[in-house]
Amino acid sequence: MMVTYLEKLPKEVRELIHLAARQASRQKVSSYLVGGFVRDLLLGAPNFDLDIVVEGDGIKFAEEASGILKAKLIRHRQFGTASLIIRPDLKIDITTARREFYPKPASLPVVSPGALKDDLFRRDFTINSLAIRISGKGPSELIDFFQGKNDLKQKKIRVLHSLSFIDDPTRILRAIRFEQRYDFAIEPSTLRQLKKAARMKMVNKVGPQRLRDELILILKETRPLRPLKRIKELLGFSFINRNLSLTHTDFTFLSRIEKEIAWFQTRHTHRRRLDSWLIYFMGMIDGLTLGQVKKTCRNFVFRQGEEKRILDYKRLHCKIFSLLNKGLLKPSRIYRILEPLSYEVILLIKAKYKNQALQRYIEDFLAIYNVVRILTKGKDLQALGVVPGPDYQKIFHKVLNARIDGKIVTWDDEIGFIKRITTR
Repeated sequence: MMVTYLEKLPKEVRELIHLAARQASRQKVSSYLVGGFVRDLLLGAPNFDLDIVVEGDGIKFAEEASGILKAKLIRHRQFGTASLIIRPDLKIDITTARREFYPKPASLPVVSPGALKDDLFRRDFTINSLAIRISGKGPSELIDFFQGKNDLKQKKIRVLHSLSFIDDPTRILRAIRFEQRYDFAIEPSTLRQLKKAARMKMVNKVGPQRLRDELILILKETRPLRPLKRIKELLGFSFINRNLSLTHTDFTFLSRIEKEIAWFQTRHTHRRRLDSWLIYFMGMIDGLTLGQVKKTCRNFVFRQGEEKRILDYKRLHCKIFSLLNKGLLKPSRIYRILEPLSYEVILLIKAKYKNQALQRYIEDFLAIYNVVRILTKGKDLQALGVVPGPDYQKIFHKVLNARIDGKIVTWDDEIGFIKRITTR
């Protein structure tokens, strides 16, 4: 039966699986597709990130495969894993079958080589503990030690053992994410264990960078407001900042953010891809003070560009509203106000303020002014006798303003304009 599922995969993915199977046969090791790939294959959901467990040396397996595939290889020797990056949207994770134990709650696990069953038992939920044999005896056989297929059918999120949320409290966030993504239910015993870990504030014992990564995955979901509401119900948001508690008003703001993101993605398909998760995160922490936001950024160790956008919004949104809360602004003035800001910050400001003038100015900026480009170059200024230097930037600044304001249209218009402003 699993052969039928595998045959529905894109040809490139099927070929990668066959290559891995042939290599496992050459090395005389057993290999298996595991985890989220198998879960989504059975659910009919697209997921082309392959996760392969090898009962042998996973890193050696990955090293040989990277040469064959000409793929980028990233090793994680501490955990006996490696990743092959075929292209940005297609990768293979190779894992040495292993067992693990947690020396203390909420710590990183200590791992050692193990068998397939050991490796599947360390998974977070039964629905992620399924495997498909791709080499050795019985290829394409579904292996289900922990009744994961049955839980998939019954739409249940179930942990594999009673200490699961104590060992790794980030599983609380993952349980909520999978529950809301697939419209499943956290089964009663698992829910009781989750609530107990939440009351014990186990999440607060996890390193903030691990929490950041789990939160980003939630905010990258197609509809992140659903898991956020469930987090509020089961856990709260003190793991982000002890002063953070989302209210009904905050969720109304997040709903407006969701609509603005959808509007941008529909209207401006040619623009760079939004970091939508970052817009949601900025909306979540909108009620915190600047000092609290800075502390959160430090704790979560965001990338420099991410932190800059977060702080830009926090520092500037009131000023931008004040500047745009006026009628009859020249297009070039609107451009100069908004051009230094990222799309993420601009959309968040658009979601926050309902002022009609501001809404119109932002829409015009994104649709018209932000795509205006001047036609003249430095060589044109030289031909007009303008000595190269700082004046070039000032001249081009004035030319761009004139184009945005509709005063000039063609290259000849620009040349005439430049002659006028340089001969005064």
